[in-house]
Amino acid sequence: MYFRQPDGNFNLANLFRAELYSAMATLKLGMDILFEKEQVSADKFTGHGGLFKIEGVAQQFLADGLKTPVSVMKTAGEGGAWGMAVLAAYMLWNNAETLPAYLEDKVFGAMESKTLEPIADGSEGFDAFVNNYKAGVAAEYVLIQ
Repeated sequence: MYFRQPDGNFNLANLFRAELYSAMATLKLGMDILFEKEQVSADKFTGHGGLFKIEGVAQQFLADGLKTPVSVMKTAGEGGAWGMAVLAAYMLWNNAETLPAYLEDKVFGAMESKTLEPIADGSEGFDAFVNNYKAGVAAEYVLIQ
């Protein structure tokens, strides 16, 4: 379901932006709870999976939405199956290192990556989208009743 403001500019670019923002909106809502209510902080996030195969687009949107730098590694498109294999290898052959140390030392340490910083205008736009997104949830709820 799509909503737009009467004065909204409905074009292909904004439609695609809404699709990507929607994919990240629930993550942002959950992270806002952790950041604001639980006082959790993050120095950086790492994006992975098919959403990050096109360099920079989803990565910048996520950095803007979370107001936190986001890194994407060269292998970002490998996604879940590869990640499960990495975790299985850790469980089977590691008996001394913590998971973060194992990932840094054995898996990702030498991996080529690129980090993007949040941009103020992008963060403001993402926040406006999420405010409208939250308002639209009530309308979706009515439709499924």
